[in-house]
Amino acid sequence: MIHAVLHDAKDTVAVAVVEGLTAGTELNAWIMDEDKIIHVRASQDIPIGHKVAMKDMEVGDTVFKYGVDIGRVVAPIKAGQHAHVHNIKTKRW
Repeated sequence: MIHAVLHDAKDTVAVAVVEGLTAGTELNAWIMDEDKIIHVRASQDIPIGHKVAMKDMEVGDTVFKYGVDIGRVVAPIKAGQHAHVHNIKTKRW
């Protein structure tokens, strides 16, 4: 089962594509461009449609989704954590 999707191998977050991803779930994340599966254990509940971190990130790091820079980290994020507005902000303003 695919739990999350990344478009590009450089993506640092994946999008949850199934309901009910709870902390402790071993996630199968599909990298579309490479047709490859990678794994990360969810350390928090991840709502469908939301981002899950695929690697540890520090404050100031750039976040990549769909192969595109979507913002910067404003609070440390560990692989498997929920990545959202509480720890990622746009670089636009």
